[in-house]
Amino acid sequence: MPGDVSRKWRPPLMLVLGGSLVAVLVMPMAGLVMVEMLAPVIGRWRAVLVVAVGAFFATLILGWLLWRLILAPVRALAARAEDVRAGGPATRLDRYGTPEIGELGQVVLDMARVLQAREMAVRSYADHVSHELKTPLSAIRGAAELLSAEETLSDDARRLVVTISDAEARAERLLAAARQIAAARDPAHHGTTTLAGIAPHLSSTIASLHIEIEGDNVLLPLDGDGLSIVLTHLIENAATAGATSMRISAIPGDDSPALVVGDNGPGISPGNRDRVFDPFFTTRRDEGGTGMGLAIVQTLLLAHGARIALEPTPEGTTFRIQF
Repeated sequence: MPGDVSRKWRPPLMLVLGGSLVAVLVMPMAGLVMVEMLAPVIGRWRAVLVVAVGAFFATLILGWLLWRLILAPVRALAARAEDVRAGGPATRLDRYGTPEIGELGQVVLDMARVLQAREMAVRSYADHVSHELKTPLSAIRGAAELLSAEETLSDDARRLVVTISDAEARAERLLAAARQIAAARDPAHHGTTTLAGIAPHLSSTIASLHIEIEGDNVLLPLDGDGLSIVLTHLIENAATAGATSMRISAIPGDDSPALVVGDNGPGISPGNRDRVFDPFFTTRRDEGGTGMGLAIVQTLLLAHGARIALEPTPEGTTFRIQF
């Protein structure tokens, strides 16, 4: 194995498990034999006590070996996997137990490193494409503005210029959305916040949308900036669809609080419910929609161990975010 996992001799897992099973089978019989051998010398009750004390210490030693060789390495691997999921580096493992667990640890670290490299490649590619396309799009926008100022253009030519300007503006929005979804893959919003902490920002997002907040003191495992991004997209989608009010409810939980976001808009048609999180899917393409809002929300939440789902409701639209 590479140097990500410390190299020390440890017995194989089969030997550890086989030895444990043998010890469990042999110790009772050995105890009976020892009692029969010691009883004539020190008496039966003393012999039973001596054997019981010996069995107790033998069990402690066996338990320590199992903890040292299996339980502790598995816990260390789980903790390292959690650190990687939180955005940390796939660093060296000092506890690896048996060779089989060591191989598993190496595979997990290799997998984490590959996934991190892929995420970096996606973000780098999105940033590079966005940067490279700025120049030609700026040139197209400038040319369209110059042409629109030309007084000798025919009506057909002016309509063509408007089409070019609209297409350029849509390309700009798509590039901005691509940058946002690439940024959402980065698990950078670790922390906690409450709805009370971001309520002023939410209320000022869309003035015409009445927002009601419940459970504003429930602690949510996402920092204020990340939660603001998620809820802002949902608020803007609801307002664009025609909703006039929205309820945001935080539901406490021991380890996994939830957030329920519902509006009184027209809802989502049954044929589109399975596609709402697909990138670039939108029913408002003619109005400038990019179809990236919910994809950005889902990507950001997945990067922080949460998930979002569309809840069945008789009217309006309701999303449930489970942390």
